[in-house]
Amino acid sequence: MYYMRLQTYAMSVSIKSSAQIQKMRIAGQLAARVLEYISPHVQTGIATETLDQLCHRFITEELLAIPAPLNYRGFPKSICTSINHVVCHGIPGQSKLKDGDIINVDITVIKDGYHGDTSMMFLVGNVPARARRLVEITHECLWLAIRMVRPGIRLGDLGQAIQQYAESRNCSVVREYCGHGIGLEFHEEPQVLHYGEAGTGLQLEPGMIFTIEPMINAGKRHVKLLPDNWTVVTRDHSLSAQWEHTILVTDVGHEVLTLRKGETP
Repeated sequence: MYYMRLQTYAMSVSIKSSAQIQKMRIAGQLAARVLEYISPHVQTGIATETLDQLCHRFITEELLAIPAPLNYRGFPKSICTSINHVVCHGIPGQSKLKDGDIINVDITVIKDGYHGDTSMMFLVGNVPARARRLVEITHECLWLAIRMVRPGIRLGDLGQAIQQYAESRNCSVVREYCGHGIGLEFHEEPQVLHYGEAGTGLQLEPGMIFTIEPMINAGKRHVKLLPDNWTVVTRDHSLSAQWEHTILVTDVGHEVLTLRKGETP
């Protein structure tokens, strides 16, 4: 789940112990299992409310975990479902998925107090080539940044790489929302911007855990918040896509804590 970028903040980044890292591995794998579970259900004609109900049941009854978004700062559902021009924080409801839609399903679970956070895009039916292209570019942005993660690199390096890749393909990067540290708290430091300058920002150290979750628009980067105070959409009504993983900085590189079955790191 996304984090609104703040202009200024106090830097206090948690370095996780081996015991905490193991709990984060468990939480991350549970979040991945929710996406694996819901994938066959993301089809033309299903209501996003039904997707939410299915995920809620699976998280609480099968995984014996807690859906972190539910009642988080007043959010009314257990997952986020963001369709087409919705950038983030889409609230599940009675609207049904249509042929040609693209949708982001965002999952965060809490297990033994620790959070696992991940999301992925789904193509519904016969999706136009321009939408498929955006989804692919966004996925490439995520993995381009993940593969850079190692001790000594700076967050600005990741942001620049994502921004440069997206903009070179005539897409834009949302700036108002960003990745975040995660652990006992849903949103911790650092803020992980998906744009920036190489050589700037926090230097990564082993034991840091954070999300990378680029939101990439097919049109301009500007967004607006709807009256429900949650749903964020593109101002120009262009399509938006997003993928997310939770990443651990290891002694020699990184570990993707929310990797799904069959997904190549």
